Amino acid sequence: MTAKERARREQVRLEAADLIEAGASDREVARPFRVTRMSVNRWRRALASGGRQALVSKGPGGARCKLDAGQLRFLEAVLDAGPAASGWSDQCWTLSRIAEIVRRWFGVEYTLAGLDLLLHRIGWSVQMPSRKATERDEAKIAAWKDEQWPLIKRGRRTWAPGSASRTKPARA
Repeated sequence: MTAKERARREQVRLEAADLIEAGASDREVARPFRVTRMSVNRWRRALASGGRQALVSKGPGGARCKLDAGQLRFLEAVLDAGPAASGWSDQCWTLSRIAEIVRRWFGVEYTLAGLDLLLHRIGWSVQMPSRKATERDEAKIAAWKDEQWPLIKRGRRTWAPGSASRTKPARA
């Protein structure tokens, strides 16, 4: 959520506080602001326990990034150099490998889900390879499709009337 959106929502809460203090019901407060009565009730309880200060925006949500801007730039440079430059033999970055890089260089632990969010934040995303593997054997693939796939794939059933009765089955 942007700072402008947070400020707009804070303004709505503070305007609702005026109605709450004037004695309006939850329904009467919810209608003009197009919010739920549950939200108004939450605001009412916050206003009662902490005053108007409890309705002020607390800033952007979510956890703070564990890496600063310089570290993020460095991480991006390491990722751009490729996995081989960091000691892996193939050209495939995985989240666990990137987590190892972050741990090794910065001493910071990330969960794989948190690391995925971090990578999206710096513009990286999961990608499919643009080329086929060099180890790919087209002849073996074609043979498997001809020999194994028909055994695995079930034939289509033709439609026939059925019956749930055990004593009087449907005619064929």
